[in-house]
Amino acid sequence: MATAGHEQVLVCSRPDVGLKAIIAIHDTTLGPALGGTRMWTYKNESDAMRDVLRLSRGMTYKAAISGLNLGGGKAVIIGDPYKDKNEHLFRAFGRFVDGLGGRYITAEDVGMSEQDMEWIYSETKYVTGIPKSMGGSGDPSPVTAYGVYMGMKSATKKAYGSDSLKGKKIAIQGAGNVASNLARYIAKEGATIYITDIFKEKAEKVAAECSAAYVSPDEIYGLDADIFSPCALGGVVNDDTLPALNCDIIAGGANNILEDEVKHGNALSDRGIIYAPDYVINAGGIINISSELEGYNEELAMRKTARIYDTVTNILDYADENSLTTVEASNRLAEERIESTGRTGRIYSSSSHFSNRKGELYMRDRR
Repeated sequence: MATAGHEQVLVCSRPDVGLKAIIAIHDTTLGPALGGTRMWTYKNESDAMRDVLRLSRGMTYKAAISGLNLGGGKAVIIGDPYKDKNEHLFRAFGRFVDGLGGRYITAEDVGMSEQDMEWIYSETKYVTGIPKSMGGSGDPSPVTAYGVYMGMKSATKKAYGSDSLKGKKIAIQGAGNVASNLARYIAKEGATIYITDIFKEKAEKVAAECSAAYVSPDEIYGLDADIFSPCALGGVVNDDTLPALNCDIIAGGANNILEDEVKHGNALSDRGIIYAPDYVINAGGIINISSELEGYNEELAMRKTARIYDTVTNILDYADENSLTTVEASNRLAEERIESTGRTGRIYSSSSHFSNRKGELYMRDRR
């Protein structure tokens, strides 16, 4: 916590309903911490803690670089999302969220569904990504995928002089909601797509729909591809996989793609591989759910997400002009915004309230 600058970490336990969870609030300088809840089968509690600390920090930078008046937070529920779900577990988790009084607002993430969010919402108003039928924005995955698509096109323009993906060979790791929607976008442009997933059937289904080629999980790293797009779990660019990479661009929807952002960011830069920082191009999800807090408008959310193209362009240019890696450039720009705002007040004090999910006190302009 001290090393990464976290404000608060809450460990949640309700053994009677099978709940073991961690909520991490990284920074609330710009506003309340917003970030999804992930349900995953972690090997141990240390892995879960490490994941939630990294993810919550990433949300701070994601909100800041996207120009949102929000801080960064994240939650993980330790359990098998295919076996351990029940209504009481999620309602108990919702009570823990509610107890934070608005300092943390949750949303849907890996291993979670709209039904799960409904159960959480029954115990707390501090939830986004609830079904559209209930006044929310629903599944954020399509908007996240659109942002990844726009960021990918921006990086393509930097690498090749044109942002067209026609004829580009793109290797997608993962076949979940974000990956499948991304595949549809790039298929429409005439890209050559390779796709994999640890669940072979899912990847083959997307491959059939998008005229893509299925490859095994181990093959994805060494493919002769223009763009490598990790859209599953993080840490996939590491000491073991980096030597095998044979691409010009890395642009994906996963969080924390680089196992070590300094070491592996430098390694990619040395090899001339353009890295579109993950928390920048996958920000469509948080842009979408933050729009829900103001009164959801899908068209407006998509227009805001389209600006990821320009954000990535600015970061890539800034990195070149200042001899920085793209991660360093993005972090510096985000930190400058947080530092500027922090001069007037740092810790968010839970003064927000919800009223028909329209614009609230915490959404005031603090820039």
